[in-house]
Amino acid sequence: MFREEPRTGIRPNAKTTYCTTMATLEQTKETFRRADAVCFDVDSTVIREEGIDELAKFCGVGDAVREMTCNAMGGSVTFKKALTDRLSIIKCSREQVNKLITDHPPQLTPGIKELVDRLHERNVKVFLISGGFRCIVEHVASQLSIPHDNVYANRLKFYFNGEFAGFDETQPTAESGGKGRVISMLKEKYGFEKVVMIGDGATDLEACPPASAFIGFGGNVVRPQVKERSLWYVTSFGELLKELEMI
Repeated sequence: MFREEPRTGIRPNAKTTYCTTMATLEQTKETFRRADAVCFDVDSTVIREEGIDELAKFCGVGDAVREMTCNAMGGSVTFKKALTDRLSIIKCSREQVNKLITDHPPQLTPGIKELVDRLHERNVKVFLISGGFRCIVEHVASQLSIPHDNVYANRLKFYFNGEFAGFDETQPTAESGGKGRVISMLKEKYGFEKVVMIGDGATDLEACPPASAFIGFGGNVVRPQVKERSLWYVTSFGELLKELEMI
């Protein structure tokens, strides 16, 4: 059970424009059907939980961290501050992280494997872009047959004795706006023309642009701010599978 880092970086009442070139729902659907690459958020999207909350619970500090996660998801604090503050409370060891993955593996959201398999059949590149932890996200990627090279997430750091030593602050996903920077890099690296971002939170929404289109996902949790700003908002991956069959 895992939850991902805060979807932060969007502040209430911020005058930010998201994917204004995609003026209609139909244009967003068309972009999805013709996408070169599809990028998924992980926590509360590809998997049913928020990984950092599950890790906090496993380490006995769940209540102290849960409220911080809720604030982060809404965009009321910067991503890096929310991540730093929560990890300073959790202070997980390498052993605790490994035991969490073994004892409580992340639960895939229904329909995601079928959707990813279909995208792969259509030769669409699939990426996981997460504010969560790479050790967890790679486990998810393996379940979905997504190459680990297609995973972008944060890295925990540990001392030689396995004690918590912080996180790698140089990763783009450690900052607000980091998911957009990853997508810009992917477009430059691979020459993608149509990239779609799918996720439940504010940091997913703010990645469009540079993503060509954004699809809000509410199958596990509905974040009102994201729902209101999404041209296309779905509550199951079956809706996306159905759209692919229309070609």
